[in-house]
Amino acid sequence: MTELQPLRAEHAPALLAFERENRVYFAAHVPDRGDAYFEEFEARHRALLDEQETGAILFHVLVGEGGEILGRFNLVDVVEGSADLGFRVAEKAAGRGVATASVRELCRLAVTAYGLDRLTASAALGNAGSRAVLVRTGFVPVGDVVLDGQPGTSYALDLGGSFGRELSGTSA
Repeated sequence: MTELQPLRAEHAPALLAFERENRVYFAAHVPDRGDAYFEEFEARHRALLDEQETGAILFHVLVGEGGEILGRFNLVDVVEGSADLGFRVAEKAAGRGVATASVRELCRLAVTAYGLDRLTASAALGNAGSRAVLVRTGFVPVGDVVLDGQPGTSYALDLGGSFGRELSGTSA
């Protein structure tokens, strides 16, 4: 059984293990975080938790049995009812519906816990898995974007519209 949880200080060891174990896998789809990310992980984790206290970012981890981290699901740039969604899932959990279910849960939380009515996201054209998750959860393409030099698509989801609520799993 898995559970989407708000990021907490005690997640740090499992989160670092998740990032290390999946570094090569992630780098095939998104730019690598670089060595400094791993070297400065503890300080960065504390800084993110401090920023999360302001409400400008809302980080979540998908925790599996035994406390291992299977994914990260983040809402950033939270302002005026809107936020930008980003996510990554462990290689061993990919292709099993975990990302879709977790994005749906985060959309539900966006409405019920955070009072958001619109989410945006972006995915590189070469990242077919993330693009498929976004479409399955009700996000619609709204334009082209360049992500770290790679062509991509930007998406939006109106959490107030019935179509968005139904696909994202936020309908009553």
